[in-house]
Amino acid sequence: MTYSFHDEAELEFNDAIDHYEGCRAGLGFEFANEVYETIQRIIKFPNAWHPLDGNIRRCLTNRFPFGIIYYQRGNEIIILAVMQLKRKPNYWKNRK
Repeated sequence: MTYSFHDEAELEFNDAIDHYEGCRAGLGFEFANEVYETIQRIIKFPNAWHPLDGNIRRCLTNRFPFGIIYYQRGNEIIILAVMQLKRKPNYWKNRK
């Protein structure tokens, strides 16, 4: 199974990396690793998390306050948002 980022999700991901790197050298790399580990869990068990809206699901990262919002299309995981959990909860709903 493969995965891809919605353009806006990729921007969110990169902005979060930059933010954490600005907090402490190396923390951005640690955040990126956490997100990629979360994506690997999603790929391995794409239906393990409760649907939020139709076939869209959210998997939480373990260490950082983020959720990966995604859906499965065939043999691909589409990542709609790399969502900071304190952000407005449904801001990503118009993405597809």
